[in-house]
Amino acid sequence: MTASDDPVVIAGMALEAPGGIDTAEAYWTMLAEEREVLGPFPTDRGWSVHDLLNGSRREGFKRIHDMGGFLAGATTFDPEFFGISPREAVAIDPQQRVALRVGWRALENAGINPDTLAGQEVGCYVGASYLGYGGDLAEFSAYSGHLLTGTTLGAISGRIAYVLGLGGPALTIDASCTGGLAALHVAVSAIRARDCDIALTGGVCVLGSPGYFVEFSKQHALSDDGHCRPYSAHASGTVWAEGAAMFVLMRRSVAERAGHPVLAEVLATAVNSDGRTKGMTAPSGQAQARLFQRALDISGVRPDEVGMIEGHGTGTRLGDRTELQSLAATYGATRPGDGAVLGSVKSNIGHAQSAAGPLGLAKVLVAAEHAAIPKSLHTDEPSREIDWEEQGLRLATKLTQWPAVIGRRVAAVSAFGMSGANAHAVVAVPATGGS
Repeated sequence: MTASDDPVVIAGMALEAPGGIDTAEAYWTMLAEEREVLGPFPTDRGWSVHDLLNGSRREGFKRIHDMGGFLAGATTFDPEFFGISPREAVAIDPQQRVALRVGWRALENAGINPDTLAGQEVGCYVGASYLGYGGDLAEFSAYSGHLLTGTTLGAISGRIAYVLGLGGPALTIDASCTGGLAALHVAVSAIRARDCDIALTGGVCVLGSPGYFVEFSKQHALSDDGHCRPYSAHASGTVWAEGAAMFVLMRRSVAERAGHPVLAEVLATAVNSDGRTKGMTAPSGQAQARLFQRALDISGVRPDEVGMIEGHGTGTRLGDRTELQSLAATYGATRPGDGAVLGSVKSNIGHAQSAAGPLGLAKVLVAAEHAAIPKSLHTDEPSREIDWEEQGLRLATKLTQWPAVIGRRVAAVSAFGMSGANAHAVVAVPATGGS
């Protein structure tokens, strides 16, 4: 993948995040006001929260706190609007439903009427993982006949393509927590290869069960107190969350010809794998450093041109240490004391798994629009894994002005997954107005 005279741009965006956030404006307000939107486990999903919390007190497990980043609208859906029967809607994984409505809004944000896309070569690439929704397919029930398409992972992108009548590729990409940025990489590659002229891409995560909390309780990787503290000296583990962010991609010439907005130019995307490490879920600093460098090489920008880095930043000690050292080696070496500003939206909303990377990219876009990088929460005492002053990164400990350089603001976004998959993107947001 090489730079092009007709680059891939982001022409539309929509999102849903914890705290009832479903617009870019509300997302920015939450970030600028330095709010944490975590809350107790939902009581409308049939989960036995009492058993979950008490069960984690047994020997060999780490305590699960009644805290996470949950979507307020995960259980609500208007099936009639999308031509789906109420009975089928119940059988459909909420991830399909959320991705469908967020994708619809992203197209509208780009100035595209979704009803006009039927039969066109429009691609759909969504990062997602199976998270335990739905009954056993072998059980006879009132929902039999709908459960297969309702819960199959590939149907998340397929549902969007079916409802909108899209004729381009439709792929759901499961790369665990890297899924959303990996989907962006595939979508960008598809547009450059002329597989499609327009692509809808992003990631979604809605927990069908609290199983991920149990697994990370056993692995002792959950936060000590139910708060996610990326890059903090007090980071003790992650906090699971839900969310979705979708983007409309196209070549710049297509956007300009049709009068669509240009929110950002995708300068580069790159993916790789950790390979063999000390454990299946253990990250590789060498793989991350290679990935960062390859993305920079593709983008054509220098490390000192990158003003903002939205890191993966899960708040786990091993993950944060590895990422910080890799980022410092790539982005910090040339600008001691005045390097890129680093943060993670997980400090506000928790870790939304496959949607984490796309929600990080959405944070970059709203930050650039307001010419300011929001504070990453829980940063009173930065991690001691790097020397921040000497190694040239700046932790986002306050709202920081983000000046444009030669008419644009350049940022990098990362995502890493338990599968060993790593993804990195470099984007440039055009400066507008007086910003």
